[in-house]
Amino acid sequence: MKPLFHAALLGAALIGLVASAPPAAEAKTTQECVAEWRANRATLQASGKTRRAFIAECRGPQDAAAASPARRSARLAQGQFATEAEAKASCPTDTIVWINRRTKVFHTSDSASYGKTKRGAYMCQKDTAAAGYRAPKGKRAGVQ
Repeated sequence: MKPLFHAALLGAALIGLVASAPPAAEAKTTQECVAEWRANRATLQASGKTRRAFIAECRGPQDAAAASPARRSARLAQGQFATEAEAKASCPTDTIVWINRRTKVFHTSDSASYGKTKRGAYMCQKDTAAAGYRAPKGKRAGVQ
C-alpha cells in the first residue's frame, strides 16, 4: 500500500508543478518588433545587431533560427562575417566593409549599399583584394 501512496503523491506533485509553470510567452507580431527596433535603434546598432536579426529574435524561436548569424555564417567564406561586431572583433584596427558576394564589390560605411545587399557579408578591408573584391566604380580602393 505504501508504494501506491508514494506514486499518487509523486503524481500529484508533478501535476502541481506543471499547473504552476508560467504560460508560454506569445510571439510578438512583426509590427510590434519593428516598433521596438525603432525605439532602441541606436543601442541595437551599436551592439552590431542588424534590423533583420533583431526582428527574427523578437518574433520568436521559429524566426530566430532561420535568420540567426550562426546559421548564416555557415555559408560565409573565411574572413567573412554575419555581423559587423564579429568583423570588428576580428580586425579592430582595420576598416569594416560590406561585400556584395554576387558582384564582388565592397562598400564602405558611408555607402547607401552598406549592409543592404541581399547576398553580402562584413569583411576587413585589408582582406578584400586577396578575396577578389573591389571598390565600386568611381572610388579608389584605398579611399574611404
